[in-house]
Amino acid sequence: MPAPLKQTARRSLLVTSATLASLALTAPVSLAAPTPSPSPSAPAASSAKPSASPSGSASASASGSASAKPSVAPPADMSTVGGARLGQAGTQVDLAGGAPVLPKDLTARSWIVADAESGDVLAAHNAHWRLPPASTLKMLFADTLLPRFPRTTQYKVEPKDLEGIGSGSSMVGIKEGETYSVHDLWLGVFLRSGNDAVHVLSSMNGGVGKTVTEMNEHAEELQALDTQVVSPDGYDASGQVSSAYDLTLIARSGLQKADFREYCSTLTAKFPGETKKNKKGKTVRGTFEIQNTNRLLTGDYDISQYQGIAGVKNGNTTNAGATFTGVAERDGRVLLVTVMNPAKTDHNEVYKETAALFDWGFQAAGKVRPVGELVPPKGAAPAGGQPGENGSAEGGDGSGEAGGSGNVSEKPVASAVTGDGSGGMGTALAIAGGALVLLAGAAFLVNRRWPLPDLVRRRR
Repeated sequence: MPAPLKQTARRSLLVTSATLASLALTAPVSLAAPTPSPSPSAPAASSAKPSASPSGSASASASGSASAKPSVAPPADMSTVGGARLGQAGTQVDLAGGAPVLPKDLTARSWIVADAESGDVLAAHNAHWRLPPASTLKMLFADTLLPRFPRTTQYKVEPKDLEGIGSGSSMVGIKEGETYSVHDLWLGVFLRSGNDAVHVLSSMNGGVGKTVTEMNEHAEELQALDTQVVSPDGYDASGQVSSAYDLTLIARSGLQKADFREYCSTLTAKFPGETKKNKKGKTVRGTFEIQNTNRLLTGDYDISQYQGIAGVKNGNTTNAGATFTGVAERDGRVLLVTVMNPAKTDHNEVYKETAALFDWGFQAAGKVRPVGELVPPKGAAPAGGQPGENGSAEGGDGSGEAGGSGNVSEKPVASAVTGDGSGGMGTALAIAGGALVLLAGAAFLVNRRWPLPDLVRRRR
C-alpha cells in the first residue's frame, strides 16, 4: 500500500461546508505573435538548458491570421529529465495486473499523469515535446514572483506599467492611475489570466526584461529545461516554449506555496473598479466580480466541476491551442495532470481529456509501474526536510501565514477571502457537505522527496 495511504490516520482534519454554484464561463483567447522556426530537437538532460524551439513551426500575425501549423510529429530525441522513457515519442505506460487501460480518444499532442506527492509519473505522451504553453506559463510567473511582495502592498498603476501588452490579450480590467493591492493583482492573474495584472507585477519587480530573466533562472533551478520564457504572461512569442513535463514540475513547485494554492483554487472574487464621483459628488470606488476561467473548477454548459479539483491553471492562444495543468485529490491521493493542445476543436476538450486522465490515474494508482519521475529542484532539501523556498513575503517570515514557518502553513485554502474582507470569494474546496483535509506538516513530510505540505483537499 502506498505511503500516503498508510499515513492518512496521522493527518489532522479541518471540516467545513458551503454551497458552490456552477458557473458558465468563456475562456479568453489571446491573438498570436509569430512562433519559433524549426530547429534541432532538444538534447537529452544535462546541466545546460536546451535551446528554445518546438519541433515544428507556426506563425500568425497579431491580427490572428495563421500560416503553417506546428508539426504533428514530436522530435525523435527529447530530453530524458525524469527518465529515459519520458524522452521517447508516443505513449509511455507500464500496466500491471488489474490496471485499467488508458482512456480512448485522447487527442492532445502531449500529456502527463503524475503523483504529486511521490513524483511518480504514471503515464505520459510526448512528455518533453516543447510546445507553446499559453497562459499556463503564468504558473512559473507566480512561482517566481509570489515571494517578492506582501499581499497587502498597495501600488498605483502608471501608464508605463501597461505598455507592451499583446493585442487580444485576456485582461482583468486594471486602470492606470488606480491603486491596487498585490492580493488584487494576483487574483487578476489566476482567475482572469489577466496579462495587465502580469505586466503591473512585472513593473513592480523591475520590469518585464528582469522578470523574464528571473523566470528562466527559476525554470532552470526547477530542472524545467524544456522551458524558455520570452513573455511573462504566456502570450505567443517567438522562441517561447515549455512541455507537459515542465508545466507539471512548475505546478508542483507552486503548490508548495500557501498563496499559490489559495489563488489557483479560488472561484470568484471582488475586484476593485474605477474611482468615480457618485450623484452626491462623493468619491467612491466600487467593485466588480471576476470568475475563474478554469472550467474543471467552475463547470460549464457541457462539463461538470471535477470532484476533488484544487487548481491549477488553464491557457489558450492561437499557436498553443488549449493547455491546462490541474491538481486533484481522491481517496488520499493527489494527482497532477497536464494536457497540451488537443486536436479536437470542442470548446472544452482540454478539460474533458484532463478529467478522463484524472479518472484513469485514480483508478490506476498502485496498479501501474512508474515510467519516470518528477525530479526535485536542484536546491531541494533531502528526504524528510522542507524545500528551501518560502511561500510568500507576507508576515515577514516568508510563510504566507501569520505564525507560519517555512512552507508548512496551518491555514487552509478554504479560508481565503478578498483583500477587503468581503465574502465574495468561493473556492473549489468549499461545497455543500464537503469535508476538507488539512495535512499535518510533520506527518506529510515523512518519506517525501518533494512534498506538498498542507495541500487542502476536498473529499467525496
